[in-house]
Amino acid sequence: MSNSKHSDIEIEILLLGKWRFDTFSEKVTIEFKDDMTYEQTKIQMLFFSKPKELLTGNKFTGVWYVRQNKLHLNVRTMPKSFFNFSIPLVFKISLADIVATLNSIFTPENYEVIEINDSKFIIKDQEESIIGTKLKRSMGTYV
Repeated sequence: MSNSKHSDIEIEILLLGKWRFDTFSEKVTIEFKDDMTYEQTKIQMLFFSKPKELLTGNKFTGVWYVRQNKLHLNVRTMPKSFFNFSIPLVFKISLADIVATLNSIFTPENYEVIEINDSKFIIKDQEESIIGTKLKRSMGTYV
């Protein structure tokens, strides 16, 4: 059970904006938008993970929501991916976006919200706790 004292709506409101957090293997920046979409940049820190970053890209977009104090991220597109090319059929199909969507369906990113306020959050996936820091706005830009 989560230690968060906030309702799902309160967590969503606190999440709006741009956040930075680091894990053992990657540095991540996520901007949660009020239309329930997000933009995420992942930089791999482990040498053996770099080829994956080159193949899949490091920028992702998707939809997010909070349910029962759990943050759910569903990847929809990988805009800067090596495999993000279009197959010319009746309509354009992006192979990387199809893979991202299918992967998100079968292995969605779910995080338990342990604690959150207007400047930091602690979430937990299955393996580790992750501490995030809100990037403050200064004169219209993020610092």
